[in-house]
Amino acid sequence: MSRQRVTSAYVERLAAELPERDLVLVETLDRFRVATAAQLRRLHFTSGTEAANARQVWRRLRALTDLRVVTVLERRIGGGRGGSTQAVYALDVAGQKLGAACGPAGGRRLRRPWTPGNQFLAHSVAVTELYVVLCERARDGGSEVLAFDAEPLCWRRFTGSGGAAVWLKPDAFVRFGAGEYEHLSFVEVDRATASVPTVARKLDLYRRYWQTGREQERFGAFGRVLLLAPNAARRDDLAAAVKRQPTDAQPLFRAGLHEDAADLLTGRAP
Repeated sequence: MSRQRVTSAYVERLAAELPERDLVLVETLDRFRVATAAQLRRLHFTSGTEAANARQVWRRLRALTDLRVVTVLERRIGGGRGGSTQAVYALDVAGQKLGAACGPAGGRRLRRPWTPGNQFLAHSVAVTELYVVLCERARDGGSEVLAFDAEPLCWRRFTGSGGAAVWLKPDAFVRFGAGEYEHLSFVEVDRATASVPTVARKLDLYRRYWQTGREQERFGAFGRVLLLAPNAARRDDLAAAVKRQPTDAQPLFRAGLHEDAADLLTGRAP
């Protein structure tokens, strides 16, 4: 069977005919690049039982795959129940063109679907998971995910020494509202793949950006930099790197575990 040609007229018809939930799913994949079926279910298919929601998301993903809106990547990731692997989805060509119109990242560059390396894929799925758990926390009531900027929307550009342009590239920037408080956070999703000296240089970059005052002018405060580690030993290594920062800059940073991310980002962690 020949594949559907993705013309401008075809994309316009999709935009007019697809259900709103499908377009929201496109926005999610446009924002985060990749997501598992389980993550998409937890975000957008929540009205029925877990089994019924799972059937719904699989039906929609199959339909959207046939329409060339989404594609399943060749690699799978671990972490499912019982040690099972999970399929990972990204936008196909039609989905990328839809994202250019309705997605928060704006479909920045059209490209044929491709499967990234294992480390990149696992890291990207971990960033998506962070957004999912925050949305689940917000559903508890009395709180709201005000903004979640993934890469590259969360990057910051500032002027370094000698007038050179410098880019700070967090994994995410989060604004979470809880009651009358708003919690601002830059997030580094650490997977223990970078050396501690490399992490220390990134902390130096955050400190230099903090010293410019640009973020404080925009939001009234500089967001806490959360270093989320996969295990306690790595968390302790990151905390030690923080302690080597100048005393006045150390309060900018906090090292924690991936599993505690929701509490750290929403102000519930002690």
